Amino acid sequence: MFPRSALVVTAGAAITACGGIATRAAGGAGDARSQDALAARPPNILVVLVDDLGYGDLSSYGATDLQSPMVDRLAAAGMRFTDFYANSPVCSPTRAALLTGRFPDLVGVPGVIRQDADNSWGNLADDATLLAQPLAAAGYHTALVGKWHLGYESPDDPLDRGFAFFHGFLGDMMDDYYTHLREGVNWMRLNRDEVSPVGHATDVFTQWAIDYLAERSDQPEPFFLYLAYNAPHVPIEPPPEWLAAVLAREPGISADRAGIVALIEHLDNGIGQVLQALDENGQRENTLLIFASDNGGDLGASARNGPLRGGKTEMWEGGVRVPAVASWPGRIPAGATTDAVFMTMDIFPTALAAAGIDYQGTVEAQSFLPVLLGQATAAPARDIFFVRRENPGGVHYGARNGDYKLVQNTPDGPFMLYNLRDDLGETTDLSAVEPDQLAQLTSALEAHRQVAEQVPWR
Repeated sequence: MFPRSALVVTAGAAITACGGIATRAAGGAGDARSQDALAARPPNILVVLVDDLGYGDLSSYGATDLQSPMVDRLAAAGMRFTDFYANSPVCSPTRAALLTGRFPDLVGVPGVIRQDADNSWGNLADDATLLAQPLAAAGYHTALVGKWHLGYESPDDPLDRGFAFFHGFLGDMMDDYYTHLREGVNWMRLNRDEVSPVGHATDVFTQWAIDYLAERSDQPEPFFLYLAYNAPHVPIEPPPEWLAAVLAREPGISADRAGIVALIEHLDNGIGQVLQALDENGQRENTLLIFASDNGGDLGASARNGPLRGGKTEMWEGGVRVPAVASWPGRIPAGATTDAVFMTMDIFPTALAAAGIDYQGTVEAQSFLPVLLGQATAAPARDIFFVRRENPGGVHYGARNGDYKLVQNTPDGPFMLYNLRDDLGETTDLSAVEPDQLAQLTSALEAHRQVAEQVPWR
């Protein structure tokens, strides 16, 4: 049997092996299921995170001027989420949440980490446990291909945080998809060595992922690959032939919209190449693949967030509700859709549960593996929080519990309350007419904030 380990970090929420929902330390044992299916070998785990993809910018999420056959095929083969959230409407906090299973302001990343220290709003906590660490301890080979964005030097590069292999980009964004520079600095690395690849960044990351999968194809241990693309983040620079194809196919489309459509379609094609590599290597059948965006689409870049209000940087649904898909052949029923409410941070316990790891560290996340496997239809009742710190003004939040969502869209701004079941577009503020619901969510948020404000982020 493949070895499994239990890493005891601190008293907190335990993630039960093989798919149990995370439970508080004082709670029950969680959902248990047979380990027979995992006895031979735990699954490979592939997490694909894309950058600023809008809720309405996939065919499978309603786009009519855009073709995304590869992600759509993934959704058709597995489960599509309708109520999946990023932990933040901006980049670094969501990435910190994914890799720690925690609200990002509790691990020192309430805002975007940048190379300019005077304009950087996070510092990943030294004692934070990242997903790669318990997976590595359990025998997984761990790799990151693509965008890191959680630090620029030791002790905050991927190799310091549990990844055995890194081939990607340390920075926040590229000023050009072909030069790969950020304000004149090259943050591309092979492990810790600076590299200067040639080509569009999406193609570069796709090929690096394919190379990694080929290298692992004849290895006995399972792998965890975190593949994080820069696309479709600005600058909107699709390859010319992809832009020409969109302009020819979509008469009347604006130049700006055509650019982001082409960039997303090129990204979709790259993901398809990775899926093809999994198939050709014989890895696909035993791979849990989770796809999501780090935050909502950038309206200034002509992204679309479907029926949702707002976009990237905002606490409206368009800033935090994102497309997400999971696939695991033979385990997740094909063509499934769920409206269970989960977040990026929930990928952490889901991956560990699928790997059969009994993790005893502190997390706020909840595994969605029972939903994927058809053992549950809803997420556990809980308060979830969204955070963004940025200059000027400080930090602001959103929160959701059940149908109700709290929005504070500017630092120190008013709290607005919405019933998402009745008002998905967040048009009617209920704060004056439902004071009990308002008080419940604001009280929960205040309790969270009091703890978060004690965590250093410089």
